[in-house]
Amino acid sequence: MIPGGSRPRATHPAPDGATPSARARETGADAAAAAGRAGAARAGATPGNALAGSEAGADDAGQGSAADGRAGSAGAGAGGTAYEGQGSAVADVLGGSAPPPDSGMARREGDRLRFVGAATRRIARGIDLDEIVLGLCRATVPTFSDAILVYLRDPLPVGDERPIGPVVLRLRRTDRLRPIDDLTGAEGAGAAGAAGELDFSQLPMVGPQGDLPAAELCEIRTGGALAEVLRGVRPVFGSAAGAKDALPELLGSEHPVPRGQRAILAPLRGRRRVIGAAVFLRSPERPAFEQNDLLVAAQLATHTALGIDKAVLYGREAYIADELQRTMLPDSLPQPTGVRLASRYLPAAETARVGGDWYDAIPLPGSRVALVVGDVMGHSMTSAAIMGQLRTTAQTLAQLDLPPAEVLHHLDEQAQRLGSDRMATCLYAVYDPVSHRITIANAGHPPPVLLHLGGRAEVLRVPPGAPIGVGGVDFEAVELDAPAGATLLLYTDGLVESRLRDVWTGIEQLRERLATTAQLTGLDHPPPLEALCDDVLDMLGPGDRDDDIALLAARFDGIAPSDVAYWFLDPEETAPGRARRFARRALTRWGLEELQDSLELLVSEVVTNAVRYAERPVTLRLLRTDVLRCEVGDDSPQLPRQRRARDTDEGGRGLFLVNRMARRWGATRLSSGKVVWFELPLPGPNDRR
Repeated sequence: MIPGGSRPRATHPAPDGATPSARARETGADAAAAAGRAGAARAGATPGNALAGSEAGADDAGQGSAADGRAGSAGAGAGGTAYEGQGSAVADVLGGSAPPPDSGMARREGDRLRFVGAATRRIARGIDLDEIVLGLCRATVPTFSDAILVYLRDPLPVGDERPIGPVVLRLRRTDRLRPIDDLTGAEGAGAAGAAGELDFSQLPMVGPQGDLPAAELCEIRTGGALAEVLRGVRPVFGSAAGAKDALPELLGSEHPVPRGQRAILAPLRGRRRVIGAAVFLRSPERPAFEQNDLLVAAQLATHTALGIDKAVLYGREAYIADELQRTMLPDSLPQPTGVRLASRYLPAAETARVGGDWYDAIPLPGSRVALVVGDVMGHSMTSAAIMGQLRTTAQTLAQLDLPPAEVLHHLDEQAQRLGSDRMATCLYAVYDPVSHRITIANAGHPPPVLLHLGGRAEVLRVPPGAPIGVGGVDFEAVELDAPAGATLLLYTDGLVESRLRDVWTGIEQLRERLATTAQLTGLDHPPPLEALCDDVLDMLGPGDRDDDIALLAARFDGIAPSDVAYWFLDPEETAPGRARRFARRALTRWGLEELQDSLELLVSEVVTNAVRYAERPVTLRLLRTDVLRCEVGDDSPQLPRQRRARDTDEGGRGLFLVNRMARRWGATRLSSGKVVWFELPLPGPNDRR
């Protein structure tokens, strides 16, 4: 030995027939295999770590074509190894050229290492459950196996919840090469079936390219072979002792178990429990799996299971968020007398469907309606929860018939009770179809836009006020004309403000868009509400969706003065009789004599109940729209309740008659008393009772 030099190279063969240089290559291959196994283990933490920069250009583990896989299988069957046969497919997958042909074992281990990195990246790209399972199938066929079957628990457990009942696996997806008879001919297929090998052409298929419309189920028997294999967590060959009995439970008794190491059964274990299993299969024309392929299967199974776990949790969170947002917004808008309504809600993005924007329309006594639109800061579930509390508070305050400025004041107090950083903007308006007036109060919200019948769009001058939650700020209300045929548009700032434009530029664009739409429909006809809402949203560009959007449009039809009759009645015993005479005169003027008997009876009952408790004059109002509406108001806050009168009682049947004869009825408490109302259908071929 030369000091500081290298060992002389031996030229004679070793006793076992291998040269020292071959032994050195084997030693280097063993070291590379160990490094590959270590790298594959490290790849379990983060997809792509196993590559350590050697394969930065790799993008997809599943893009190798079936032709490449078949060519690889043929090459492997001629004496090469599994990964040598897949050299072309791996090169296509990794985006580079195939390694030199003289690298031997080190090249195969390098192929495995690069394949694991590319495959785990492909799996990690999936967001939902189907994408992750599809990524596993496309990453492994044909590069790693000729066929794969993925079974998942049905139903999949979410988080820490414990499944109830037996554990059932459902065949979620399969993928495979072309049927074996297409690869080797009919004779080869018959030989494979005769030899007891698994016939790939008979495997069940699910998914978009599947042959069967329904997936297969497999119930895991307690103490059975499949249960034991899944409990062991680690992948096993199909020829292993436990797997011989476990595979028929998954493949079905009609399919023979592949001989030798041509099948790998890999349990899919999530964070807390086994959630499924994957079966990797190779055809007889391809080399069997090697021991190191178990490490590859373990890495694929680990990444897939963790991805499925996260996808299920994300799906549950998205479902909860969607349900929360849906329940916080009205399912449908009411259709009060004298006004027509339409609405839209758009989330900021598909991945952030929860926000703090809301709208509402609340019927009020006297045929009025409250129109509300608001915006809570943020796009989290917390913002949606705060929005729900503020919306509920606004509905409660509206039922008390408080003025708009008082409603905003109480909302401000409620926001402060919820927390010091609970901020929101809100616009509250009350429309009266009888007086054709609207009262609006604003709390830091963008001003509404009024589209007149002639096509002129006007930004209403409403004092802006401070946002809800600031505290110590007075709110001011303004009363404006609301002419018949006009359309009021309430919206949140997501419609008019974005990174590309400021809020006032957006408001001006909205005003111009409304005016243009009105010109298209004609000056004598207002644009349809639904089409108007869609047209307004169409003005948003690709970069204008920075915030969620709530939109509420109200078309003012109003009630003509000739269709309103109004009287004051002193709380005396003669009040019911006077009410009947007034109602009879109004019906005669409107040509509704057919309703005389029903209206006189119900008016008499409701007025009698009001006179019994009132101290101030009772109001009686009749409204003729698509129905005949009667409203009786008094200064008593006690609401009437329907009850069942006994046979010996002299009273208590008035509301029973109202409930049976009227189409609808109700009672609403006011700040100065209450209003009891009922509706009768107008006589006609479709409205007669």
